Amino acid sequence: MTDYHPCAPKPRHRFGTPEHREFLSSDARRQFSFFNESLRPDGGFYVLGHEGAPLADTVQELHTTTRLVHSYALGKLAGSPGCDAVIDAGMDYLWNHHRDADHGGYFWALDRDAVHDDRKLAYGHMFVLLAGASAKLAGHPDADRLIDDVSAVLDQKFWEDDAGLFADEWNRDWSPFSTYRGMNANMHGVEALLTAYEATGRDGYLEKAGRILEFFTGRIGPAENWRLPEHYTETWQTDRDYSGNPMFRPAGTTPGHSFEFARLLLQYWDLRGRPEEGSRDAAWALTERALTDAWNAESGGLYYTLDFGGAPAIRDRYWWPVTEAIGVLASFLKLGGTKEQGDWYARLWQFADTHFIDHERGGWYPEIDQAGHPTVTQFNGKPDIYHAVQACLFPLSTRLSHIAVHLGGALR
Repeated sequence: MTDYHPCAPKPRHRFGTPEHREFLSSDARRQFSFFNESLRPDGGFYVLGHEGAPLADTVQELHTTTRLVHSYALGKLAGSPGCDAVIDAGMDYLWNHHRDADHGGYFWALDRDAVHDDRKLAYGHMFVLLAGASAKLAGHPDADRLIDDVSAVLDQKFWEDDAGLFADEWNRDWSPFSTYRGMNANMHGVEALLTAYEATGRDGYLEKAGRILEFFTGRIGPAENWRLPEHYTETWQTDRDYSGNPMFRPAGTTPGHSFEFARLLLQYWDLRGRPEEGSRDAAWALTERALTDAWNAESGGLYYTLDFGGAPAIRDRYWWPVTEAIGVLASFLKLGGTKEQGDWYARLWQFADTHFIDHERGGWYPEIDQAGHPTVTQFNGKPDIYHAVQACLFPLSTRLSHIAVHLGGALR
C-alpha cells in the first residue's frame, strides 16, 4: 500500500486507545487556546501568523468568520472554556457586517467596515448556514434568525430545483456573474444542510442534501471510477477543460474533497437509519480511491490535486486533505472498521503529528515543503482552526451523525 514507513505508529495514533483520546483532546485544547487570539477588539477576527500574532492584512473573508463560529460552537459543546466570546463576535459580525441589508445575502469579504469584495458566493453562504446551525446546537439566541435568513437566500437565489444542485456565484445585486457550476460549494452545502437538519429537524434540509449526494456520489462517482471532477457547465456537464485559480478552483480532481463527500455520505446514511442501499460501499470506494491515488509513497502526505486518471497534478502537500481523510476513516472505524482502515488512520495521524501540528504554540501549519518542513507559498499564517479541530473532535464521538451534541464534554 505504501513505501513510507519512518517508524511504526505509536498508541497515541491508533483509533480508540486511551493514549489517542488524550492526544486528540490535548491538541484540540491547544488549538482553541491559539485561535482565541483571533478576536479583534473593534469587531470581527484577525488572521494569525505562525507565531500567533495578527497579520497586517485586515481583509476578512466570509468563510473565516463562519468557520470560527462553527468551530467554537463545537468547542463549547465539547467543554472547552471561553468559546462564547468567539461565537458571539462571529454571530454579530455576520449579521451586522457581512449581511447585505440592501440586496440580501452575505458579502464575501470585508476590510474593517468597508466592503472589500461584494460578490455573493454559494460557498460562503453554505458556511453561513453551517455557522447558524452549529450556533443553534450550542444554544446561541440569534441562531434562528441567521438560519432562516440564509436559508431563504439559498432557496431563492442559489438552488436549482431541476438539477437538485446549487449554482455558484452572483454579483451583489444578484445579476449573473458567471455560468460556472462547481462541486465544492455543493459539497459544503451538504455539510451545512445536514447540520441544519440536525439543529432544526426540518426535512427540507435532508432532502436537498440527498439530491446533491445522489448526483455526485450516486452518478458522477461510479461513472468516473470514483474520482470526482470539480468543475461543471451551466447544464451540469463535466467541464474537463476548466482551470481556474490553482488554489481554490484547480483543474482535475481534488482527493481531499472525496474524503469529505464520503464522510458526509455516511452521516446522511446514518441520519436516514442506515438503509441497505450501498451508501457505505460508495463511501469506501471514494475513500479508497483517493487514498490510493493521492498518498505520496516516497515521503508521505497527500497530493493536492490529480488529473482525471489519478496521476498527481499539483504535488503540494497541505494539512486539510489529511484532516479530511482522518475524519472519514474515523467514521469507518466507528462502524467496526478493517485493519486496512485502522492502518491508514494511524499512518495519517503519525504524519500529521510529525509534520503539521505545532506542538509548541498550537494550531497546524497549513503546508510543508519537499523536505516536510513548514513553508509559506499559498497560505499566510495559520488560516483557520476548522479542518484541524474537527480531525481531533470527530474521533472523540462515537456517532456518525449528531456528533456535535454527543461530544460529551471531551475537552473538560
